[in-house]
Amino acid sequence: MITEMAWFKSSYSGGQDEACIEVAACPGTVHVRDSKDTSRPSLTVSSASWASFVAYAQVAPEAV
Repeated sequence: MITEMAWFKSSYSGGQDEACIEVAACPGTVHVRDSKDTSRPSLTVSSASWASFVAYAQVAPEAV
């Protein structure tokens, strides 16, 4: 059974034509795609890898 993924765009995203990514969370994985061209393949990473990336991205630049 194939189900449609629920894609979410960042609340920091600007208008429709600006560069942005969308993410869809599934059990055990997170899918990332370019919001401007959704026909292209998405990048799939483990939930743990995504959580590590988000934690790193939230660190203030001067702390890195």
